[in-house]
Amino acid sequence: MVDEKEWTPEHLSALLDLETVESRMALPAALRTLHPADAAEWIHSLSEEDQRDVACRLDADTLSDILTYLNEPAREIIIPNLDEKILTEAFRQMDTDDAVQIIEAFRPEDKEQLLSALPSKERVILEESLIYPEESAGRLMQRDCVTAPEHWDVGQMIDYVRSHRNLPDDFYDVFIVDAKNRPLGVLPLSRLIRSRRSQSLSELMETQLHTIPAEEDQENVAFLFRKYGLVSAPVVNKSGHILGMITVDDVVHIIDREIEEDFLRLAGVSSSGQVYKAAWRSAFGRFQWLFVNLLTAILASLVISQFQDSISSLVALAVLMPIVASMGGNSGTQTLTIIVRALAMRHIGNENRLSVVSKEIMTGLLLGTLFAVLSGVVTYLWFHNAKLGIVMAAAMLANLVAASAAGALIPLSLKKLGLDPALSSTVFLTTVTDVVGFFAFLGLASAFLV
Repeated sequence: MVDEKEWTPEHLSALLDLETVESRMALPAALRTLHPADAAEWIHSLSEEDQRDVACRLDADTLSDILTYLNEPAREIIIPNLDEKILTEAFRQMDTDDAVQIIEAFRPEDKEQLLSALPSKERVILEESLIYPEESAGRLMQRDCVTAPEHWDVGQMIDYVRSHRNLPDDFYDVFIVDAKNRPLGVLPLSRLIRSRRSQSLSELMETQLHTIPAEEDQENVAFLFRKYGLVSAPVVNKSGHILGMITVDDVVHIIDREIEEDFLRLAGVSSSGQVYKAAWRSAFGRFQWLFVNLLTAILASLVISQFQDSISSLVALAVLMPIVASMGGNSGTQTLTIIVRALAMRHIGNENRLSVVSKEIMTGLLLGTLFAVLSGVVTYLWFHNAKLGIVMAAAMLANLVAASAAGALIPLSLKKLGLDPALSSTVFLTTVTDVVGFFAFLGLASAFLV
């Protein structure tokens, strides 16, 4: 038998292959020797059939630890194969923020069935959290938090923490509240345990408290934590009464999801989970933006078709025009990436919007001048045609300036319209750089060479 400290993915897979009663009982215990994130990673590596087999073997204790670390495709496979009593008990043991995050993806009928099976206290807490909009602080918060009245002293607070059994497993701050349960200040645990028992909490607390409305968007929550270096923050309702708290580990997940979402949208992909999905589902998820891209490519081709005679009479144009479009596309993507990131970090506002666009256009002008000279010289040396070199240089300059302007203006315009600046920006940018590049190059060539 493998020592419990030596369990590896290979040992777990071998244990899964055994069909004995002992092996079925041993698997949950083996998984509990791992960190839940490592156990989830092992489950992700399994086939769908083996994931269903694991679901049949898990107990409530093991499931409650692992479930929050599983990705969405794995949850979709495992949860329907779980015993209802085990699933209910696992949800009862989980922190409310984790339980809400998982249950919000359930179908309405499955969600209702699970909630009805929970004890009334846990059911009411989850139902209240689910009232708030998706991706809001109300959905994200943990309902259990540590509060204390302002008239307590350090000794009373420490005795309360030691004796009270229904406190969160992990917390970093004590929120000082008034008689109506409205937060007045925050007291870090580090300051609490270093203070004399006789000191008043009101003397030790920090009054610069950053409260978060329950309806606040999670992206704004992440910005607040990043800006002020928060470890935890209280969530309040419209009356200012404390409802729960958000901790930094929740915010790390938000930042990770927001970055992933922006990255995927820039590529025109709807979900990273497509790597686990069937081919037809992945294809369907990517179809819409590829279709839009096809339409924009046709638009660029229509521009080319207007200069068929010029291309026929001077074959060098067909050789050189992809270079102009490619350089514009790459330059525009650089600008686009910088602007989308700056918007996400809130480095761009109404005050500096114009200066940012002007700076990017100036950057495009400098790069365009540099590459205009380089491409013009290379074209002259390649085709021994001075006029063609000048046309190439002029088209390169025009397209790089246009690319920089578009890379800045497209995400800013989408943001102004209330849309995600990462959404479809690359499709629009590609259209601009292709159309401007081809039109400038072929138009100049038709005017001066043909």
